[in-house]
Amino acid sequence: MKRINNFLILTILLTLFAACNKKTEASDLDKLRNSNNTRSYPAVQMDSMQAINSITKQKVQELLDLSTLYVSGNRNTEVDSFIYSQMESYFHKPDSLTFKRMFKELDSMKVKAAKVNDLNVYKEFYKKDTLDYAKFNVEYFDDKNKSLGSFEKNAQYILLSTSKMKKEFKFYFLDFYSKPLKKDSTSVGVTK
Repeated sequence: MKRINNFLILTILLTLFAACNKKTEASDLDKLRNSNNTRSYPAVQMDSMQAINSITKQKVQELLDLSTLYVSGNRNTEVDSFIYSQMESYFHKPDSLTFKRMFKELDSMKVKAAKVNDLNVYKEFYKKDTLDYAKFNVEYFDDKNKSLGSFEKNAQYILLSTSKMKKEFKFYFLDFYSKPLKKDSTSVGVTK
């Protein structure tokens, strides 16, 4: 009996000793509290076109999210007016016609969500101006998350410098769901 008691006490002591030596895992909250961006989130190097493409896709998605949220609301509450003002902040010179075209399309299809796919930025040259455009596919979804189709759209944007020293830019849309400029096929000369 004494042997069994000694064996039991020894087993319990070994178990306790092993449990005390076991390293405890830090909680997620402790990991976040003690982390910094240099260790947790490695910097990804992008060239300027990749950065512009990424920013443009993010801005297009945000504007579409706000638009579908606005269309699904009553359009006359304080929240709706806040959403509308947020949408206007994406434009250099907000134009209600741009929103009307977009809202009409979203309303007619009863869109509840939109997802941007395959966005590419490109430049068009018109006379002496360089115009920046984004061509993208947007997929619309209804309230049951069923796809309503994928549509090719264009948006014209501008990057305005805010500081020459820090190389910071502000992103604005000039026109959303715009048609790219067509070259004028009329030749220069006398027309009758």
